[in-house]
Amino acid sequence: MRILLYDTTLRDGTQQEGLSLSVDDKLKIASLLDQLGVDYIEGGWPGSNPKDAAFFERAAELPLRRARLSAFGSTRRADRAVEDDPSVRALVAARTPVVAVVGKSWRLHVDRVLRTTASENLRMIGDTVRYLRDLGREVIYDAEHFFDGYRDDEAYAIETLLAAAEAGADTVVLCDTNGGSLPWQVASAVDDAGRQVDARLGIHAHNDGGLAVANTLAAVRRGIAHVQATLNGYGERCGNADFCSLLPNLILKLQHECISDAQLARLTSTAQMVNEIANRRHAPQQPYVGRSAFAHKGGMHADAMDKCAESYQHIDPARVGNRQRVVVSELSGRANLTQKAREFGQLLSGDGDRTQHALARIKDLEHQGFQFEGAEASVDLLLRRTGPEHKAPFGLLDFHVLVRGHPDGGMLSEAAVKVEIGDQVLHTAADGNGPVNALDSAVRKALLPVYPQLAAVRLTDYKVRILDSDAGTAARIRVLITSSDGQTTWSTVGCGTNVIEASWIALSDAFEYALVVADVRLPETVGAEERK
Repeated sequence: MRILLYDTTLRDGTQQEGLSLSVDDKLKIASLLDQLGVDYIEGGWPGSNPKDAAFFERAAELPLRRARLSAFGSTRRADRAVEDDPSVRALVAARTPVVAVVGKSWRLHVDRVLRTTASENLRMIGDTVRYLRDLGREVIYDAEHFFDGYRDDEAYAIETLLAAAEAGADTVVLCDTNGGSLPWQVASAVDDAGRQVDARLGIHAHNDGGLAVANTLAAVRRGIAHVQATLNGYGERCGNADFCSLLPNLILKLQHECISDAQLARLTSTAQMVNEIANRRHAPQQPYVGRSAFAHKGGMHADAMDKCAESYQHIDPARVGNRQRVVVSELSGRANLTQKAREFGQLLSGDGDRTQHALARIKDLEHQGFQFEGAEASVDLLLRRTGPEHKAPFGLLDFHVLVRGHPDGGMLSEAAVKVEIGDQVLHTAADGNGPVNALDSAVRKALLPVYPQLAAVRLTDYKVRILDSDAGTAARIRVLITSSDGQTTWSTVGCGTNVIEASWIALSDAFEYALVVADVRLPETVGAEERK
C-alpha cells in the first residue's frame, strides 16, 4: 500500500520545549525533508506569529521536487462568518496548495474550551472545510483529540469526522492529541471510522504513553494510508511519532511503499543534520538512526556478530544509512577487540597473546575508572601499543602546574613540562586560562617545532566526571577530551585521583593519535620554513 507522508516537524515539532527554529532553519529543514521524500511539509501556523508568516512568504520560492507545502490553522470561531475569521484568512494568505484545519472532536473541548454548542462546532468544521475547498485548496482536516472524544462519546466524535468529509475534506486525520491511547484502542476506533466516513483517513499520534509509533502502525494495519509525524520525534511534551522509526518499520517491516531505497539510506544523515540545525544533541539510543542503534558491547554478542551479522541485528544498518559498531569495555571479549582492531586497520586475529594482553589491560583500566566506549582513539592507541612495531612520537619526563592568586583578583595558571622526542629533551613553560589549558599550551610549545601539523589540532570538548562522589575532594576523576583538525574528530580518556593527571593522560593520547593515526595536514598558517 502507498503511504502518504505528512511531516509536521516545522509546526508541531517546534512546540517542543527548548526547541526554536529561525526562518532560515525552517527553510533548510524543508529542503532536507523534500530530499528525504515526504509528500507534505507542514510549515507552520501563519496566523499565530510573524515568523511563520515570513516562512510562507519565502517558502514559495523553495524548489521542492516532491513535497507539497501545507499551512496549518483552526476552524472558524463560533458565531463568526468563515470569510471574516482571522485564522482562516491567514491560511488563505499563505497561498499554499494544501491547508490543514484543526477542529474539535471531544465534547469536553466543545463545552469547556470553545464554550459553544455541539451543533455549532459541527457547523464550524463544515463551513471552514467547504470554504477552503471552494478556493481550490487541498484540505486536510485534523480531528483533534479524536480518540479521547471517541471513548467519551463515540457518536459525536464520528459526527465531527462526517462534517469534514461531507464538506469536501480530502483527508480526515484522527489525532491522539494527548498521546494516551493504546494500540488496540486506536485500531478499534479506526475500524469504526473507516466504516462510516467516506474520505481518506490519516493518523496523528503523540508520544505521551511511549506508543506514538506503535499507535501509528496499528492505524496503518487497519487501512490508514496517511501518516503524520516529525523527524526525530520532536513535539510538545513527549513529542510526536518519529519518522526515523516509522519509515523503516513501514518500508522494511510492513513492506509499504513510501520513499525509495536511496532516500531511506539518507535517513540517519538527515536526522543528524536536522538535529544540528535545531542545535539538538543526536540521541545515541534513537532506534535505527542513533549511534548506538547497531552498537554491540557484550563479548558474546560481538563473537556472534563476527560469525553472522544478523544474529544480533534486526536489519542491515546500511538500509537506513547507519553502521554496525563494536564497543570496547570491561564486558568485551576477544571478538570485540579483533573486530575493533580490524575497524582501525589493524590485525589481531592471528595473535592470541597480544589480544589477551590488550583485553586484560582494558578490563584493568576500566576497573580503575577509565571508560573506553566514548574514547575510541584511546582504544586504537592501546591496541597499537601492544604491538612491537609501535614507537611513541614523544614521552613526558616531568611536568608541574602552578596555580596562584593574583593581587588584582582572579587566578593565574602556569605549566612547565619536560618532553622527550627521540634523543632530544625539551623543557618549556606556558601560561594558560586554567591549569589544563596551561598544560596544553606548554606541551604544544614543546612539540610544534618537531611536529608543526599539531597546529591544526584543537580541543573541541572537555568533560570531567567525578566517579565516586562519596569520597569528596579525594574522588577519582574521569576526563574525556574531544579533538579535531577540522576534518577528523577523535576522543580520548584519562582517569585518576588528580584532575591534572587525568587530563594529561587524555591530552597526550589526543596528540599521539593526531601524529600516529589521524591524517593531520600542515595548516595553512604554518610558514614555508616550518613546512620544510
